[in-house]
Parts: sequence; structure tokens; C-alpha cells
Amino acid sequence: MKVLFVADICGEVGLEMAEKQINRLRREEKIDFVVANGENAAPKNGINEKSLRRLLLAGADCITLGNHSFDCAEVLDFIDRSEELIRPYNYPQGTPGKGWCLLEKGAERLAVASLLGNVFVSNLPSPFAAVDDLLAEIKASCGVKNILIDIHAEVTSEKIALAYYLDGKVSAVIGTHTHVQTADEKILAQGTGYLTDCGMCGAYESVLGVDAALAIERFRTQRPVRFAQAKGKGQFNGCILEITNGKTISIKRINIVEK
Repeated sequence: MKVLFVADICGEVGLEMAEKQINRLRREEKIDFVVANGENAAPKNGINEKSLRRLLLAGADCITLGNHSFDCAEVLDFIDRSEELIRPYNYPQGTPGKGWCLLEKGAERLAVASLLGNVFVSNLPSPFAAVDDLLAEIKASCGVKNILIDIHAEVTSEKIALAYYLDGKVSAVIGTHTHVQTADEKILAQGTGYLTDCGMCGAYESVLGVDAALAIERFRTQRPVRFAQAKGKGQFNGCILEITNGKTISIKRINIVEK
């Protein structure tokens, strides 16, 4: 199977890039499943129902979240009934939503899960502790071998360590959150595909999707600044994974910038 993972979608520009690129890539690359991180899709971080629907109409099969999962209060109105939407699995038991989902297309099946890192980003239970329960739950529920993990974390070492911990246990570990695409895509010794950070879909001339002037003001003055998502030409980051019998056999980064 071929899976397109779409990097963190930031606001209107990110949504527009997703709408322009996902179905084209799906057709040209013969993609079976599309997974997109949508935790910044709403105008002020988080995700709302309008942005969720736009991503689904754009061709996404599953939308993952991260540390901004519940920033948009509206999410509580639909997260429990949205089969395609998953928040990090290591939120405490009883948190609205779910931490993984199963995608099916003919004979192809893919389990997609989200985990949130600890260092500089959250105080949730460790993803290293939670992932063992996650894999046991997936095995008991459907026994699927093809498993993709979105690790939403700040620190590169935490992502890399998790990938090595899961090597041979899952098909791929793809990092999100920093909005800067890394050039370290690889397949680990036991067949797990890995990329430290998939990047961002949003305004190309921005600071991680934020209006550059506002980010500069924050750094220069060290005072609180109300951020706004940048506008202008967009970029589309992602990666394409080819997975066979639970193992990644190829991984390719995608980096498209509007002219």
C-alpha cells in the first residue's frame, strides 16, 4: 500500500494547499490512504468542524491532532462522533475522542495512531509507556500489521528514540509539531520508516506559519504578542510511504512551494 502523510496544516493557506495537492498526489502517486495532521487548521489553532470537513473533502482519510487538540472549544461538539479524527492516545483515560483509528480499502488495512511527546510540549503520560498499551489494543481489536504512528513532539531525540523503540513493531513513525521539514527520512533495521519532522502546510514566508512581523516583535520585546497566521503563497510538506506486510519499503519527502 502507499500512504501519503500530510504535514501540520496551518490555517487558511494550509487548507488551500491541502485542497490543491492531496487529490492530485493521490491520483498521480496511486495513494491508498491519506493521513494529515490538522491540529492548527482552525484560524486560532486547534481544529473546528469546518476545517475538518474541508480536509475530508480534500481527500484526507484520517486527521491527527497534537498539543493543540482542544484549543478550539468547538472540537468537543464533534470529536466523539468523528471517526476520521484522532487525538493523542496518551491523553488520560476518559478524554474525549480516541487515539487511533483503522482505515480500510478493499484488502488493505492501516491502523493510524497519534502520540504526544513530553519534553517542552506536554505533561501527559510518557508516549513510551502508552505505546505498549496502544499496540496491545490494536492487536486485540483488529490484529492489523500495518501501523503508522504520528509522534507530535518538540525534541528530535525523543522522536528518534521512540522510532528505535518501535522498530519492527510498527510500519512507520512520522514526526510532527516543529513545522520544519527534516532531511533524515530512513528505514530502520527492522523495517520501520522514519522521518523526524514532516514539516508544514501553510504560508511559505512565515515563522512556522505565523506572520513573521509578529514573531519578530515577540522575540525583540519579550512581551506577549497576539499571533496571527501568515498569508501569501503556500507550501505543502509531506511524505509518501510504501508499506508491505507491516514494513516500510520506501519513504519519500514531499516539498511543494507555490510560484
